Amino acid sequence: MDAQFLDLLAQQYDTEEKVITEIINLEAITNLPKGTEHFVSDLHGEYQAFQHVLRNGSGTVKEKIKAVFREVWTEQDINDFTALVYYPEEKISLVKADLCDKQALNRWYRQTIEQMLKLISFASSKYTRAKLRKALPAQFVYIVEELLYKTDSTNNKDPYYEEIYRQVISLGQADKLLIGLAYTTQRLVVDHLHVVGDIYDRGPDPDKIMDTLINYHSVDIQWGNHDVLWIGAYSGSLVCLANIIRICARYDNLDIIEDVYGINLRPLLNLAEHYYGDNPAFRPKLQTDHNGSEQEILQITKIHQAIAMIQFKLELPIMKRRPYFNMSKRRMLEQIDYDKAEIELGGKTYPLENTCFATVNPERPEELLEEERQVMDKLLFSVQHSEKLARHMKFLMKKGSLYLKYNGNLLFHGCIPLDEDGSLEEMRIEDQTYSGRRLLDAFEAYLRYAFAHPEITDDLATDMVWYIWTGECSSLFGKREMTTFERYFIADKETYKERKNPYYQLRENEEICRKILLEFGMNPDHGHIINGHTPVKEIRGENPVKANGRLVVIDGGFSKAYQSTTGIAGYTLLYNSFGMQLVAHQKFISKEDVLCNGTDVLSVKRLVDQELKRKLVRETNVGEKLLAKISNLKHLLEYRYMK
Repeated sequence: MDAQFLDLLAQQYDTEEKVITEIINLEAITNLPKGTEHFVSDLHGEYQAFQHVLRNGSGTVKEKIKAVFREVWTEQDINDFTALVYYPEEKISLVKADLCDKQALNRWYRQTIEQMLKLISFASSKYTRAKLRKALPAQFVYIVEELLYKTDSTNNKDPYYEEIYRQVISLGQADKLLIGLAYTTQRLVVDHLHVVGDIYDRGPDPDKIMDTLINYHSVDIQWGNHDVLWIGAYSGSLVCLANIIRICARYDNLDIIEDVYGINLRPLLNLAEHYYGDNPAFRPKLQTDHNGSEQEILQITKIHQAIAMIQFKLELPIMKRRPYFNMSKRRMLEQIDYDKAEIELGGKTYPLENTCFATVNPERPEELLEEERQVMDKLLFSVQHSEKLARHMKFLMKKGSLYLKYNGNLLFHGCIPLDEDGSLEEMRIEDQTYSGRRLLDAFEAYLRYAFAHPEITDDLATDMVWYIWTGECSSLFGKREMTTFERYFIADKETYKERKNPYYQLRENEEICRKILLEFGMNPDHGHIINGHTPVKEIRGENPVKANGRLVVIDGGFSKAYQSTTGIAGYTLLYNSFGMQLVAHQKFISKEDVLCNGTDVLSVKRLVDQELKRKLVRETNVGEKLLAKISNLKHLLEYRYMK
């Protein structure tokens, strides 16, 4: 090995004993069972439902509790304790209100702390002490370790342990300790979290989801089409920016833009008030808890129209200067007969309704009014100077990618573009042709370049980011066209249809999935494709496990907009050392319902894949890194200490 590298390594391990100790430690770790991976997808701003699934580990927490206490507890006892682990602050408040007697409360504290320690001991059984220590509440590490690792068979230390309990309670630290132990349990049941796309849009709180992920102990993200739209807006794409504002207006979520990220919408509202009135096609899809006045709804309706027309205008120049995007049919503003209020699509003429073309010049429909140009410039400046948005977008870029190869599985949000015959669909970009893995790598390279150069607003990279959102060869969009214009202005719903990429039919075929796994350098005999993006319509009998188990669709169905068509509140996936389990979730009502009634988001597990033998750390991505480090240390031992 390179001597300079080994000399640097020797600075960290400067004695033979340190090298040997680390080799022993790492070799031992590689023989532990692999940690549990938790896969979620399509969160769409539904923070409360996501939080609950995260806290319960898709049912894993309750399983651990049952394993420890099922012989001595009733179902009600289990439900009460489960609620304490999920929502410790709120559950402790309810218990304290119920137990007015101080002695009774102290007895509950003493008993519950001991029960929580038993649960943590069980949940941490496949981790090293060092890893458990990192998960414990920092201010109580010494106390918890003393109580966890009791080995005094002679009872000499019984008074010592009892005094620890007594002092914790008498000094008013029991609440903090229990809360810390509850969050330790939540952390221990899931070793690593995968978010397979679409954190943003539709739901009200994507920012809270982002803050949660930033503070999560181990996570990666495979970008969804909605995530890329937000990254694109921050990276300088005006058309991506117009899209995110339009979608927020459509779903009554402009608070995210203005209140959460501090982006001033007043210039856009002034423009909208000047040119637009009420319009039923642009009224927002109101949230169930909407408390806005009719005047506020009218303002949103006007903003919705103003930004939609700006979006349609901004799309035209991109379609013209990038003919290989193959989007000439989507140059809608050029195909309108403005005098007759008609449009010709596919050889058929359709009347237009609910039109709002006051700012469109029929001779040059892509031309922005000077007012519109100024509004977009101000909005972009505000977006790129939002500290909170910058923090969230940088985290998305740091932890995100278009696809991920992890522990033998291939994770991506949308699709791998295919032709009808199952071959990889090709796309020509400039003078190069791409398909499969090379196409996704090219998309990601353009996205990263655009993010690194936010001052450039109209180059190929920013155009490509928009294409990833809406183009026919995009792995994230996965359709032949996005019929946004038709849904606003044409009554005939036949024009709304968006033809899916053949991938979505062909992914039922095991041979196709095996071919995709091979394309990405994966083992098709053992690997799986983990896919998000498309809600599984279980209500119609659709199976999320496809291609003889080679592909699993886990669109979370967290978005309330989908739940009436799916029949459930989505799927998550667990992958532990024994294999994979798919979890179907019922609709989340509220955490108050969990606390007061002991209910839970019932999870029905389906076996996806059974490991023939228990999978160890050495067989994982983390294990590969540990084995490489062991190899380096052995070389160091030979180079420096065994000459």
